[in-house]
Amino acid sequence: MPDAIPAFGQCIGIDYSGAAAPISSLKGLRIYIATRELPPVEVLPPPSPRKYWTRRGIAEWLVELLSKDGPTLVGIDHAFSFPLQYFETYHLLPDWPAFLDDFQNYWPTDDDNTSVDDVRYGLCGSGSARTGDARWRRLTDIRAGAKSVFHFDVPGSVAKSTHTGLPWLRYIRQGARGRVHFWPFDGWEIPPGRSAIVEVYPSLWSRGFPARNGLQTSTTLIAWLPGCARPISMAVLQNFSNQP
Repeated sequence: MPDAIPAFGQCIGIDYSGAAAPISSLKGLRIYIATRELPPVEVLPPPSPRKYWTRRGIAEWLVELLSKDGPTLVGIDHAFSFPLQYFETYHLLPDWPAFLDDFQNYWPTDDDNTSVDDVRYGLCGSGSARTGDARWRRLTDIRAGAKSVFHFDVPGSVAKSTHTGLPWLRYIRQGARGRVHFWPFDGWEIPPGRSAIVEVYPSLWSRGFPARNGLQTSTTLIAWLPGCARPISMAVLQNFSNQP
């Protein structure tokens, strides 16, 4: 594992939301961006009848941005994978792209009019064939004091955002066609000149960053992401994303 990875030209922090459907305009979906020259600013959605971002809109925007711009570091605050018990229960190989394909097949939460609850309650998909126990947690969840990705309908839950976000990671991965490194699933070393997307847990640092217009999650992400200004050590990135 190398000691450092190249600097990124810009950093993006995304506050995610698993509410409603992929084409729903959600106040909880917010994006902030910073470059080496400019301080963090909020990125507003393209002009449309919708006031706020949609999950589909964010995924399409990221594919376009990461396909043409220089190296970018993106932090998204939902889980990128599931606990080992899930893989063992459903006899899945520890293969992240295959996991994403399998999950999307049972939880098609990237369909325009499909919500998490539609799948949970059997209106579409086959969620009951790929569910988990709220007591199951990843090592990274235990370390961070985070709730299980299967712990729905409680304050601070990441279950809905994770179950809606995973199919869109698959979409971005397919749309960017190898130009984006999903760390650490694509390997610990990020190739020079490659953009990277990482899972983040802003609550670890939010106390150190005041909320800006009430948007503490996004502003914490973008304030902490250090890669825009200089090369960052792999240890720092590992601590930031809190991967085991």
